[in-house]
Amino acid sequence: MRNLRFFPALLGGTFAFAVVLFVAFHFIFIDFFVDWWWYESLKLESYFWLRTLYKYFLSGGVTLAFFVIFFTHFWLASRYLGYTVEKNTLPDSEKKRVQKFADTFMNGSVKIYTPVSFVLALIIASPFYSQWESTLMYFFGAPAGVTEPVYGNDVSFHMLAYPTYQLVQQELLLTASLIFMMVGFLYWLEHTFIPDQRKSYPKGAKIHLTLLIGFVIGFVSWGFMLERFSLLYTNHHEPIFYGPGFVEIRYQLPLIWAAMATFLIFALIAIRFVHSEKHDNRMPLWISLLVFLIVWQVPQIEFIPQALQRFVVNPNPVKTEKTFIQQNIDATLDAYDLKNINTVDMTIKVDAAQDISTWSSQKHFENIPVWDRDLIIFSYKQLQEIRPYYKFLTVDEDRYFISDHLRQVNIAAREVNIAKLPKEAQNWENRHLRYTHGFGAVMTPASQDADAPLTWYLRDLNMTSDVGLKTKHPDIYYGQEDFDYAIVPNKLDIVGIAGSDNATLLENQAYHGEGGIPIASLFKKALFAYKLGDEKIFFSTNISKDSKLKIYRNIKERVHKLTPFLHLDKDPYLVMTDDRFYWIQDAYTLSDKYPVSKPFKDEKIHDGQPFNYIRNSIKIVIDAFDGDVDYYLVDNADPIANAYNRAYPSLFKPLSTMPAELKSHLRYPRDLYSIQMQIFARYHQNTAELFYEQAETWGQAKVREKAVEPYYQTMDFGDCNDTEEFGLISAMTPVNRNNLSMVGMASTFDKKNCTDAYKPSITVYKFGKDVQVNGPEQIEALTQQHPEISEQFTLWNQSGSSVEMGRMVILPMGNTILYVQPIYIASTKNKMPELTRVIVSIGNETVMDTTIASALNRLKNIFVNKTRAGDVGNSKH
Repeated sequence: MRNLRFFPALLGGTFAFAVVLFVAFHFIFIDFFVDWWWYESLKLESYFWLRTLYKYFLSGGVTLAFFVIFFTHFWLASRYLGYTVEKNTLPDSEKKRVQKFADTFMNGSVKIYTPVSFVLALIIASPFYSQWESTLMYFFGAPAGVTEPVYGNDVSFHMLAYPTYQLVQQELLLTASLIFMMVGFLYWLEHTFIPDQRKSYPKGAKIHLTLLIGFVIGFVSWGFMLERFSLLYTNHHEPIFYGPGFVEIRYQLPLIWAAMATFLIFALIAIRFVHSEKHDNRMPLWISLLVFLIVWQVPQIEFIPQALQRFVVNPNPVKTEKTFIQQNIDATLDAYDLKNINTVDMTIKVDAAQDISTWSSQKHFENIPVWDRDLIIFSYKQLQEIRPYYKFLTVDEDRYFISDHLRQVNIAAREVNIAKLPKEAQNWENRHLRYTHGFGAVMTPASQDADAPLTWYLRDLNMTSDVGLKTKHPDIYYGQEDFDYAIVPNKLDIVGIAGSDNATLLENQAYHGEGGIPIASLFKKALFAYKLGDEKIFFSTNISKDSKLKIYRNIKERVHKLTPFLHLDKDPYLVMTDDRFYWIQDAYTLSDKYPVSKPFKDEKIHDGQPFNYIRNSIKIVIDAFDGDVDYYLVDNADPIANAYNRAYPSLFKPLSTMPAELKSHLRYPRDLYSIQMQIFARYHQNTAELFYEQAETWGQAKVREKAVEPYYQTMDFGDCNDTEEFGLISAMTPVNRNNLSMVGMASTFDKKNCTDAYKPSITVYKFGKDVQVNGPEQIEALTQQHPEISEQFTLWNQSGSSVEMGRMVILPMGNTILYVQPIYIASTKNKMPELTRVIVSIGNETVMDTTIASALNRLKNIFVNKTRAGDVGNSKH
């Protein structure tokens, strides 16, 4: 019966042990081994071990440091009571009782303050568990070579070190304050319950408490020092400019210094008062405290800064704020990589006949993208998905050397999706062992003649190509679809899944690549069955000794799992090589701590959170067949990417090691260019006077109330002797106006040396104010007013058909701006469009034809006739 008393304790201990074991097994053991094997299959195990080491070393090290801090101070406070039996005047019997109590307090309290120290350490260190990666940047960051103008620090200090300093200062101040209060309470308890110890604290206790007060004072002062940098991110002057202005630098900054000085004076007087013997002169203490509180709270009084703004700044805004506006301009242009934009002042000629003659060769205009990717996908789906378990998700734009020169194409991957199969076919075996991958792609030229059948460069499941395109491994195991896990190769007979009797095609159905995690052992099968919540992995007899498990098959999920610190472009694109398909994913490094730079918010990047620094420093290549992921560093000047490169030296590869067949397909990211142009629309006014006036502010060109988004164009832009380049085009108008102000072009082509070397650049063709250049909305209005075009639209919109006006293409052509707009006809019953005409416009002249070449020839004749008649000078452009 006596042993039964321990049964509840034994039962509770067993249950607690079981819970700890389950948590360790489920959240640590399984995840650790699965991640290890997965990283190993990607040949990234050294990166895995480094990342694991950093995470647990930093998290564990910080926790241990705070535990030691708490434990040490509690131990000191409990060990020193200021009590000695010899000096005590108590009777002997009372001395023994008090001595026993003191011994218990000094030696036994360790059982209390040890777990208390551990719990407090966990609480204080918890922010570091989620922010360990930013702490890593503090250790591996290096100067960027750019100095911010307000405090003279390198910008990398603010982006990489400042966030860590803020976190450390807050946690240390909280720690010092907690220890001071708890240790002070401990000393009070000791000397309350021990006789003859109530008159005065012993010298050792005073020294200990003074030391703790000193820590609190130091961390508060550090907080004031860090508070200065918060002025760099003030938005009080928006929408005029961002960052500190006259009020912040001439008024608020001196007050921060004054608050820190008065706080230190108060702290020194308080320490002196505590150590004084009589404590009779309290006036200096109260005066210093009052002065500090006043100085500390003065910035909260809105009247003073409002008065400065009203009576000093507003009457002379440019004079008083000029320096600060210029700082904002320079910092923003640098933060968004806009300082080296090449601006070309473009003179517009009213007579376009000569430009048409010069540019209207087949080579120049063969690549104008009249097929919009948002429309052609419907044709792909109708004509080339072929089987119910294949699906086209997106269409990508690229360029390939086909026939005699570089041609722009639309390309789409045929990915697997069994959602349209009968429900009874959507079983475990089909989902994970049979329908495991997509197959091949389709490719069409971006430019085609209207009223003609769609031209195919690559089509069908047998990968038919009339232009010689081919690839050895057309299987797509990794893509943009929300793939589930797959186990390949396996013992199932999957002949005919692709829907072809072609022997080469059927041979490709059995996976013979290197990607995936081998699962030959029963231990791995059991572990993965538990991890994925599917016992069939363990019991299935169709899994062979050669089978490999493929997980994280969505390419964005895959990259995010590997490198969560990178921010991904929303549009990865497919590249076809002679061996297999690859995906190229652009990745960004972001920061919201670039000093004095205007923040930007974009739902596509960073989950809509604001940032004020961006670089496309990393290009990621994902093997669609094996799943290998390779990271290439393309911007060696980015301090964030360089810090990660130093932290993980085996992760990023130099761009020079990228295969040439992939490097030739690198492109300027659309999301990045869109962000840059939205910033540049205002910040191209690069002097304080112009920026304040905002007379030249631009806005995105619009058609039918929708912004004309940047689009890709392959063309010889006249930079490199008949050499074509693949670039992004965007157009802007004056804010709240419709005429065109500029056409921008972003490219990765090396314009200086005329090579394919990766050299990202932006060129802006800026128009003067003497001649109006029609914007896209004005061009469309002219189109709608054209009698012939309007009449034809009315006819097409009958008999179950509807007219779709495609994306408007805007191109600088010599000293002329060319507009091309495709016209599609689609049945109201299905969405598959047909390219039926192209509308080509120059100035106020518009023609509609089936080919761009014939339309240009007609426009040329119009301008020639006008020149002969002497009317060309009266025509606006």
